[in-house]
Amino acid sequence: MSADPDWSLYRTFLAVLDEGSLSGGARALGLAQPTIGRHIEALEQALGFALFTRSQHGLLPTETARQLKPYVEALASTAAALLRVASGQSGEARGVVRVTASEVIGAEVLPAILGPVREAHPGLAIELVLSNRIENLLHREADIAVRMVRPDQDALVARRVGPIPLGFFARQDYLQRHGVPETVADLGEHALIGFDRDAASMRALEAQIGKVDRDLFALRTDNQLAHLAAIRAGFGVGVCQVGLARRDPSLVRLLPEFEPSLDTWLAMHEDLKETRRCRVVFDALVEGLTRYIRE
Repeated sequence: MSADPDWSLYRTFLAVLDEGSLSGGARALGLAQPTIGRHIEALEQALGFALFTRSQHGLLPTETARQLKPYVEALASTAAALLRVASGQSGEARGVVRVTASEVIGAEVLPAILGPVREAHPGLAIELVLSNRIENLLHREADIAVRMVRPDQDALVARRVGPIPLGFFARQDYLQRHGVPETVADLGEHALIGFDRDAASMRALEAQIGKVDRDLFALRTDNQLAHLAAIRAGFGVGVCQVGLARRDPSLVRLLPEFEPSLDTWLAMHEDLKETRRCRVVFDALVEGLTRYIRE
């Protein structure tokens, strides 16, 4: 390596790697394409090897580039965390707070909780990451995480919110056409909405009702929002959060003896517990999610 490359070069490298082209990287970063090209050339010269090869399908990363990716992603997370911390160093609740949650919780539940927080603290900016992947709080990929499993890292502040109840639901007009299942065995006669490749969710379901044949699912999706949308659209029978189903009077709960739940936790890095902006959002999430569970 001839010199220490500037961080902006790594940021450009990551954008091009993610987008698959110089033009895509330029759009992602809001820069001109020639500037992106110069950044890549400068980084390759500094590192002493090629990062991309050109093909008719765009830029292809070299094996070395693929090996560099997790380290550059760690740099990006650290840089973003540094800016969030720097933006909130005051006694006020101001600055950026990055919250991560599952797709359904993040899209269906958290906006109603976070809206009043922002109203009360106009200096706050919320970054909401919807992902079923568990973001690494120790590496500062997020400030606060809503998780459906108990956090096990020692350096985290964790608070159990409680169990979110689940149930089988279908739309009323679907049941009028196909009848109401009275037992778990009857579900085999219905259009079931289930998982595609999400083995963890499949195991969790089987722990509640026994072995499930994937071929029984008439609709397979690992996207929780698509799963919920299919139930609301009357596609068939699926599992969703009881609190969300109650918002739609056309949905009917089936097999009430089936009562699984999602154990819900909030977590943040212990270094952030005295940071005003994070404390305000953390406490609001505890209160809001507790209210959602109770209601």
